[in-house]
Amino acid sequence: MRHALPAENLLYLGDAARLPYGTKAPQTIIQYVLRAADFFSQHDIKMMVLACNTASAHAATTLAQLYPDMMVLGVIDSGAEQAVRLSPGGRIVVAATEGTCRSGAFDHAILDRRPDCRVTPVPCPLFVALVEEGLVDGPIAEAMIRQYLADSFSGPEAADCLVLGCTHFPLLAPTLRKVLGEGPVLVDCAQAVADKAAAMLQARGMLARSGQGGITLFTTDAPQRFSASAGQFFPALGAAPAVELIDL
Repeated sequence: MRHALPAENLLYLGDAARLPYGTKAPQTIIQYVLRAADFFSQHDIKMMVLACNTASAHAATTLAQLYPDMMVLGVIDSGAEQAVRLSPGGRIVVAATEGTCRSGAFDHAILDRRPDCRVTPVPCPLFVALVEEGLVDGPIAEAMIRQYLADSFSGPEAADCLVLGCTHFPLLAPTLRKVLGEGPVLVDCAQAVADKAAAMLQARGMLARSGQGGITLFTTDAPQRFSASAGQFFPALGAAPAVELIDL
């Protein structure tokens, strides 16, 4: 989103006190998201992006109903749109958290757009831990990718598209490519949602066009640890960017 919306000011909240969302019950996730929305509503925002596939799967509809004046954008529809467009044969694997896979949100979003697709959700819970610990390459990451995904991308019925159905997973993309080869299309939901956010803002005449926007980082726990992780996601801010600790 920083590249797609260079003039916008971004507020980024990492809910470190409550992660991972992927193992939580739907109603619990909805409550977490509503607390975050209440916090953001006090900052006069024009759009809230649910930069979490599990949160998008369970809370996007409720959030839009309770905050009708706030543009709400989830990541699942954007990723599904890109997957159906890029998958050559419609054999799509969705690598995601347990919660996202259980919700069936990606299955419905993809099949609604392209009914001939074969969608296989694959829970990959340890991928989040790998990224959080900075283990995005090397033998441990490669072994986990083989454990979760190798069977889906081998044999005559091999999938031709992998949806990175968690916002942590794009950091594993080089290692995924190394293990799975050059054949599968990798769908980065983050890029898809950034492009859609820009299009929505432009369509409503709300897109900032001048100046350089900033990034303000918030976390609900462990600001030093979150700062180290944020340095991976936002390298332009340096290795240890400033983070404000908040209570939701």
